Amino acid sequence: MTGTTVLEGGFADAPVQASRAFRAALNAMARPGRIEAISGGQAPAPVSGAAATLLLTLCDPETPLHLAGAHGCPEVREWVAFHLGAPLVGKGEAMFALGTWEALGSLEDYPQGVPEYPDRSATLIVEVGRLANEGARLTGPGVKDEAFLTLPDPDAFRRNAAQFPLGVDCYFTSGGRIAALPRSTRIG
Repeated sequence: MTGTTVLEGGFADAPVQASRAFRAALNAMARPGRIEAISGGQAPAPVSGAAATLLLTLCDPETPLHLAGAHGCPEVREWVAFHLGAPLVGKGEAMFALGTWEALGSLEDYPQGVPEYPDRSATLIVEVGRLANEGARLTGPGVKDEAFLTLPDPDAFRRNAAQFPLGVDCYFTSGGRIAALPRSTRIG
């Protein structure tokens, strides 16, 4: 990877783009199943623009990050080192993890929090081929009546929700869009 490529992909107008991205991330997490547009970041392939923007917004030198599968390639690792400074760790130590559903593996492999500190759990950024408001039925906090979202493995998310207040939270990214599924969401 050339030095020029490592230097590219950060926010051009950091205060404005970071605040817009943070708002989109919060809105998605507060309203499970809602698909939000998000932009501003660009990382080497295979990282989507939405995932790069989430990383720029949520990760820093104090947030251990796990890169799964092809997302752990040297180009992405160098981009993370330059733009985020986030330490790269294994699944069990990660506060954030990025990869495809298949590469990330079991939700149980990541920190789930503990009863005294349920916030000490991981947030997964799952790269998916498409996001659509169809498929799994979502109910619970932040959902008026019901919402729908394509999920890679609804049963895994049912088991995750059954552990509440423990468990992991997930963002799903595709192109320039995100959706979120907090552990408090029930899957129908």
